[in-house]
Amino acid sequence: MGFYSKYNIIIVTALCMLTTQFIKIINFYITNKRFNFIRLFETGGIPSSHAASSVTLTTLLFLKEGAKSSIFALALYLTIFIIYEAGGVRRHAGRQAMILNTIIEEIYRNKPVKEEKLKELIGHTPVEVFVGILYGFFFALALYR
Repeated sequence: MGFYSKYNIIIVTALCMLTTQFIKIINFYITNKRFNFIRLFETGGIPSSHAASSVTLTTLLFLKEGAKSSIFALALYLTIFIIYEAGGVRRHAGRQAMILNTIIEEIYRNKPVKEEKLKELIGHTPVEVFVGILYGFFFALALYR
């Protein structure tokens, strides 16, 4: 089967997700002048690793199996769903968390209250998703023979 067996498609897709997470560490360092290796395991930020890896998988399946294959159709459907979810539902949940955290800070500003901040960085802006899509597509093309 050569380089692109089904296992190699999985490896390339996982490699795409891993490299996008490392890019987030670099982006964090550029903007904050310190490393945050927790970003390797967090969602949100640019590029969207969900969009990038699902586009990589879909692109590789298209190149290997063709546009008429059932597996490509399934991957395309799931990729569209993942992109919608990453840039829509999770983004709005993150905005709600941000608003709730602001309310909590304002209410308990000078009072000793044990508070737990909600995770705000769970979704993506449209730009983050778009960059993830481009990254995933070109990542797949670069590693495809």
